[in-house]
Amino acid sequence: MDDRVLTILEYDKVIEMLAGQAVSEMGRAEARMLKPDAVFSRVEISLEQTAQAESALEKMGKNPVDAFPDVRAAFKKAPVTVSLGQKELLLVSRALRAIRLCQEALSKDEIGSHLRRMAGLLRTSRYVEEEIQRCILSEDEMADGASPALSRIRSQIRGCHSRVRDKLNSLLHSSSFKTYLQDPIITVRNGRYVLPVKQEHRGQVPGLLHDQSGSGATLFIEPAAVVEIGNELKKLEIDEHDEVERILSALTQLVAPDAAAFAESLEVLAQLDVVFAKASLARQMRAIRPRLNERGFVRVMAGRHPLIDPSKVVPIDIWLGEAFSTLIITGPNTGGKTVTLKTVGLFAAMTQAGLFLPAAQGVEMAVFAQIFADIGDEQSIEQSLSTFSSHMGNIVRLLEKADDQSLVLLDELGSGTDPIEGAALAMAILEELHKRHCIVLATTHYSELKAFALTREGMENASMEFDLATLRPTYRVFVGIPGKSNAFEISRKLGLNDALIASAQAFLDHEDIRFEDVISSAESQRRIAEEERKLAEAAREELSKLREQTERERSKLDEQRDKQIRKAQDEARKVVADAKAEAERVIKELRQSLKAGDSESARGRAIQEARDALRQQESAHAAPKAVNPAQNEAPPKAVKPGDDVYVLSLDTYATVLKSADSRGDVQIQAGILKLNVKLADLRLRSANRKEKKAVARAELAAKSVSLEIDLRGELLEDALLELDRYLDDATLSGLQEVTVIHGKGTGALRAGIQEQLRSDPRVKSF
Repeated sequence: MDDRVLTILEYDKVIEMLAGQAVSEMGRAEARMLKPDAVFSRVEISLEQTAQAESALEKMGKNPVDAFPDVRAAFKKAPVTVSLGQKELLLVSRALRAIRLCQEALSKDEIGSHLRRMAGLLRTSRYVEEEIQRCILSEDEMADGASPALSRIRSQIRGCHSRVRDKLNSLLHSSSFKTYLQDPIITVRNGRYVLPVKQEHRGQVPGLLHDQSGSGATLFIEPAAVVEIGNELKKLEIDEHDEVERILSALTQLVAPDAAAFAESLEVLAQLDVVFAKASLARQMRAIRPRLNERGFVRVMAGRHPLIDPSKVVPIDIWLGEAFSTLIITGPNTGGKTVTLKTVGLFAAMTQAGLFLPAAQGVEMAVFAQIFADIGDEQSIEQSLSTFSSHMGNIVRLLEKADDQSLVLLDELGSGTDPIEGAALAMAILEELHKRHCIVLATTHYSELKAFALTREGMENASMEFDLATLRPTYRVFVGIPGKSNAFEISRKLGLNDALIASAQAFLDHEDIRFEDVISSAESQRRIAEEERKLAEAAREELSKLREQTERERSKLDEQRDKQIRKAQDEARKVVADAKAEAERVIKELRQSLKAGDSESARGRAIQEARDALRQQESAHAAPKAVNPAQNEAPPKAVKPGDDVYVLSLDTYATVLKSADSRGDVQIQAGILKLNVKLADLRLRSANRKEKKAVARAELAAKSVSLEIDLRGELLEDALLELDRYLDDATLSGLQEVTVIHGKGTGALRAGIQEQLRSDPRVKSF
């Protein structure tokens, strides 16, 4: 696919986003080389790999590919060199570990088959990986335990160092020797331990001279007493170096036999890094997998250009390639036509590279052998080409290769020259591409192309919406309706004289005016249909929410019902078990009584006690009270003061004090309580319920009521509430006279109580 076209579509910027998701330099390099594939089966596999990687990320919660170094050079060198360096071997170990961990993570059954197949290509060696880690601590340090010989040599070296220091320290602390030294310190020169001796005392300190100060006043001498130990230390250090080299060579020989396989595995790991980078990018862009087809059909649903700020991008809906293969988009400048072209072209390229698309479910893409694009102003001063010449050069090149497997994107077709000739050329080019069965998406300003699309089978118009109220484009695409020229309306909004606009309209022929009127009418109908569609969608969404809520409530009720049934069953089993246990106990006691030879009266008492116990057991598990028949009756249409009613919610009888108000609330008195209830909650008392009410009143009246109430010290509101309750109790108890004590105080309590007593129908006088 042409790199120039991919650059125009800004595919390279998306690829940089992909590279940023990779965890290794090899993966980033692999991502940057990713090109759209034109083979349908390979594109399908690539998209499936991305889907499986996204699923794996969801299940594992992390990327199975760890960051790994590029050690292909070390793998290439291992079979032909004596030894690799410590740093190289450490990096080899890191790479082998990354290969192993990825292989382990992707070999599980729940991982997709494509990823498992790639994991099956990975070759590693845990032994080599861990042996390198065991022997090498860092780039500059070999572990003592790398080999027994190295451990022994280093132990001897430490012993030599200790002996030298001990010997030199004894010299430093010698009172006679101190006078020969410039400073009482031990230092090192040329890898040998030395003492700083004054130049004039050179003859008093026998040994080897290794260095002297710049002034010559200080000589750095290795005393004869430690020369032999120093020689031994030098030999041990040479032995240590040789042993380290031997270990590095041995480790290199562990790597060498499988170096080629390890290098191939590293390539596969880089490919897996790219696959998981695709999945990570899809999650970052909230992208979905596009459906593929081989019939040239393109459908973008709520497509968002990946390089535009997500908070500002306007999703587009566009489709072509089935009922029509050529779509001509009209609309104002800066109205989003070019972005629409680029979005479709970029989506095609991304799909064929195995990338998911930032769009809604339902997006579908074809696989194209070639994508051709002539987009933007490519005027070249250097080559003395005008904009028109540059565009035509691109079109000539694409006409040489375009076929029925091509996607062709043409921006402002025919512009940059005489409008009449430009429109004629544009129609000829579109006709030719249409004959070749190319999938063509073109933008234009020419009205002639709108009419051209209307008269050609397989061609269709589309428009970019423009808001005349704000004089701003909305960047929304509408397929099936050509865009109306808004020059006159925009000019009028901007304040151009109506007479000038009328004069301009006079220059248009009647056919042009009628054509614009048709477009305007279609646009109006489209707006109405769009509003109705939005309302229908909102209603459907609301219905869906209600349905979901109903389903949740039903599930909840079913769960509660099942829970209650299980609880009832458990209680029933407990009742049966308790009854059985009680019966067993009674039988046992009766048998004991008979064996003991108790008298007839004693046995009678035992039998009676057993009967009482069983009655108590029966009473404890008695069936619930039957439903009152009044609950099944219809509520009264009206009630009046004095009516006897049954209150469903309270399961009791009451007397109506006030008829229903405008809200359907009725004031009633049930015993000592006054309260408001809904008319629908009441049932009129029938003759067969008189006895029950009388019993209820008798029970209430049986309550003991004092002959006086003391309200002194109470707040007025609390006192009035207590007084109301007391008068209820006194009335039900049949008392004719009671005493209310309110005290003097400020007089507020007395005044409030007297005011209530004056209006209380239960009080005859006070």
